Amino acid sequence: MAVYFSIILVVITVVTGIVWLADKFYLAPQRKLKAVAEQTAAKEQSGVDLTPETLAKLAEPSPLVDTSVQIFPVIAFVLILRSFLYEPFQIPSGSMMPTLLDGDFILVNKFNYGLKDPVVRHKFFDVGLPERGDVVVFKYPRDPRIDYIKRVIGLPGDRIIYRNKSLYIKTVCKESDVKCPEFSQIVNTFTHKYQGPDAKTGMNQFAVDMFGKEHNILNDQYAPERIGHYYPQAGTAADEFVVPAGNYFVMGDNRDNSLDGRFWGFVPEENLVGEAVAIWMSFDFKRPSDGVLPTWIPSGVRFNRIGAIN
Repeated sequence: MAVYFSIILVVITVVTGIVWLADKFYLAPQRKLKAVAEQTAAKEQSGVDLTPETLAKLAEPSPLVDTSVQIFPVIAFVLILRSFLYEPFQIPSGSMMPTLLDGDFILVNKFNYGLKDPVVRHKFFDVGLPERGDVVVFKYPRDPRIDYIKRVIGLPGDRIIYRNKSLYIKTVCKESDVKCPEFSQIVNTFTHKYQGPDAKTGMNQFAVDMFGKEHNILNDQYAPERIGHYYPQAGTAADEFVVPAGNYFVMGDNRDNSLDGRFWGFVPEENLVGEAVAIWMSFDFKRPSDGVLPTWIPSGVRFNRIGAIN
């Protein structure tokens, strides 16, 4: 749906832009010349000047031209903002709890990872690449029509192990390294039993410091690991992943309730949409099942959630 919207937005911008240019450099001057000619003819025939109202009416564009001229700057601004700077998204699930909740509306920075054209998504200007710990929106590799949001865990060349609900990362060896890194366990520090939205018995919240980037995750102590469903990669253990060149490994913060890279593999760089940087609005849709209001109408606004995303 987002792809179709982008195409429609581009088409409307191009059409109204052509009309705007045609009006500015041809149609408007022609209308002025016509008004002058009408004024001259009226003076020659009757000896009187046309009224200012009549001259203004002669210089008026058609409704179609006038509409295009009025909306082109607005549409062009929206296209530039949405395609190259920031795009709003809604969080539709709880896979990123407690960082993001169902009902959060987020802003995604599309500039951080390079500029892409809004239709075929070809990158034409490099800016930067994701870092471990970034929350990213991307096109789901198995169905690029769907947008997913997860946290970057592994960069190209990294080796990842997720075992007994603990995360181990062996970062890629660089030419500047005297000795290649070994596996580092990402320590989860228990903070409290999670009591927020969609809380379940056995759901605990942990603070995580992943190479200097802090965030929170959830683990459900009663949920079994689903190693049998993990993405199979040749030459690795069932719970081990080696990130290919030009790809990223992502996971949800709600570790036991997230369909992420553990189950379908890696995110190619070309699938990246941008970095989720802020919550600009958050609605609560929970309500008693009394049938008074439709479920799509918010029951409240969570102002305390507005702000930056860690």
